[in-house]
Amino acid sequence: MRNPIGAAAHLAARFFTSLGQHPPSAEGVAWVRSVLSDGEWELWERTSNPDKRHSIAVAERFASIRPEATRAELAGAILHDVGKLECGLGTFGRVAATIVGPRGDRFRAYHDHEDIGADMVAAVGGDRATVELIRGEGPAFADLDFCDHA
Repeated sequence: MRNPIGAAAHLAARFFTSLGQHPPSAEGVAWVRSVLSDGEWELWERTSNPDKRHSIAVAERFASIRPEATRAELAGAILHDVGKLECGLGTFGRVAATIVGPRGDRFRAYHDHEDIGADMVAAVGGDRATVELIRGEGPAFADLDFCDHA
């Protein structure tokens, strides 16, 4: 079970970094492009700038603690939140969904974003290991979860 104070601190930090709409660094985008397949890239490109910045930060932490990570695992780290596209919620809507829970279609989609994202990546031909990691499965998931909540 996660430390509630640590979880609250993580959510607060994520909230404040989500307020800025500036794009990620060119270097970060180039690295993402070098990892993702064309179909995966098209999904990632649809995400918001705050989500792009977050995905790069998480994937870079993941790569640093898991230097043996495969391309598929790196793709999973980059795309771990891509399912949030389905809910169509901005920062404040996501805060509301976190507080209220999975009530209604959009809030439910937010809470189910891992399975939704895994299905989206599978639909564009993503590697099985990528899909599993996004779904919260496989040998690299504990490291991804740690990096996502660091």
